[in-house]
Amino acid sequence: MSDAMIETGWAKINLALHVRGRRSDGYHDIETLFAFVDGGDAIVAEVAGADHLTIEGEFAEGLSAGADNLVMQVLALLRARHGAERVPSLAVTLTKNLPVAAGIGGGSADAAAMARLLRAHFLPELGDGVLARVISPLGADIAACVASATCLGVGVGEELRAVPELRLGGTPVLLVNPRQPVATGPVFAAWDGIDRGPLYGDPAGRAQLLAARNDLQRPATAQCPAIADVLLELGALRPWLARMSGSGATCFALFDAPAERDAAAVSLTQSHPHWWQLAGALR
Repeated sequence: MSDAMIETGWAKINLALHVRGRRSDGYHDIETLFAFVDGGDAIVAEVAGADHLTIEGEFAEGLSAGADNLVMQVLALLRARHGAERVPSLAVTLTKNLPVAAGIGGGSADAAAMARLLRAHFLPELGDGVLARVISPLGADIAACVASATCLGVGVGEELRAVPELRLGGTPVLLVNPRQPVATGPVFAAWDGIDRGPLYGDPAGRAQLLAARNDLQRPATAQCPAIADVLLELGALRPWLARMSGSGATCFALFDAPAERDAAAVSLTQSHPHWWQLAGALR
């Protein structure tokens, strides 16, 4: 594309996810530590005579390219708020590098990436908070994906707090998915309702992360037993933390050095060549 506008939908992981209770509106109160990986889906756009979305990439199959796609919904929301004279029609290409229904925020990350793209080129006055509020009806974790920085999320995940004491930028990370989609709704519905306690109030390092958990790991594994296999394999590769992200099925491992991560990736490729992987670093 000439004069192309480019943005990345960074992969989201939940370093920890504590479910505290069911709400009357059908959602759940949670406490979660969001972090983001330096890899993800790609969005490329250019001004056109009419809105149009093309989806390509490894995980494009079965995705709607219509007005119901979150990327196009963001475009419509921001145009309705600011007018067509400021938010023109765009031809958008979304390259899906991240698996779908995988617990790494693919749809929300893409929506947030589209919002950042529109801000960068047409709406520079909008801060992260305003941008997140406008598009927040599209998903509970979209607010975190707008900033794509490590933070604590409470409520349903939309209330964010910075955690500057948790310095994880550059940490080598390996994401692994057994190529089995897991729907979020049924996993939350299968949570056993037991409040196992809060995240530590001020997460400051490894000790707090190691003591934390993902309360959705058990119900997700019941629906997708391959999650247990992934975690077993990752744990054997000696990361300092291995855990499931979100509602699954993607799991992640954090390492001390890139060489350790890369060796783990090679080992998994040899033993499970069909599993999807992303080797990168935390942003």
